[in-house]
Amino acid sequence: MVFPQWTNKVVFPFLTLLGFFLIFIVAFIWYYFSPKNTDVGYMPEQPIAFSHKLHAGELGMDCRYCHYTVEKSPHAAIPSTQVCMNCHHLVKENSKGDGREIAKIIEAYQKKKPIQWVKVHNIAEYSYFDHSAHVNAGVSCVSCHGRVDKMEVVFQAEPLSMRWCLECHREPEKFVRPKEFVTDLSWHATNQIELAKKLIKENNIMPREDCNTCHR
Repeated sequence: MVFPQWTNKVVFPFLTLLGFFLIFIVAFIWYYFSPKNTDVGYMPEQPIAFSHKLHAGELGMDCRYCHYTVEKSPHAAIPSTQVCMNCHHLVKENSKGDGREIAKIIEAYQKKKPIQWVKVHNIAEYSYFDHSAHVNAGVSCVSCHGRVDKMEVVFQAEPLSMRWCLECHREPEKFVRPKEFVTDLSWHATNQIELAKKLIKENNIMPREDCNTCHR
């Protein structure tokens, strides 16, 4: 006999506790290590202190001026220094008379070096997302990126998880709006569901849920 007889009484309680412990570990990792908890609020430091609150909010610049490929490409372009200089060859100081950040843009332009912006919104490499498909279907920038026009420093406002994406695909009537208001982040419909259902029918919008939609 390798083990004493009394150990037979503790085997079942031990295995039961071990089972509960393993379930707890799996649940803990599934919840606390999900994108909802690890990525929301992500706010990397950028090489230049660019204020979306100023540009998109106070000045009312349309998202598409800088992210000019968003309607025709899967990717939303990051503006080149030339795009910045379209304005800043004249505007060389901010409202407080401080031109230090703008000077960095001018220097990068003169040296022909791209600004190394840090990407904020990242999805897994095995996932496919097409900006143009969503924008042209009437999904607003605010649905994924939040009120960027109120952010001094842009951060990730939504989890960008699979569950989060499917919530929109399963109930698009909560998000679809007229295309002309896609970049109007403050726009709200008085009858969102009714209006969206009409738009979905008129534009034949049928969000897919099969694996091949996002995993190609």
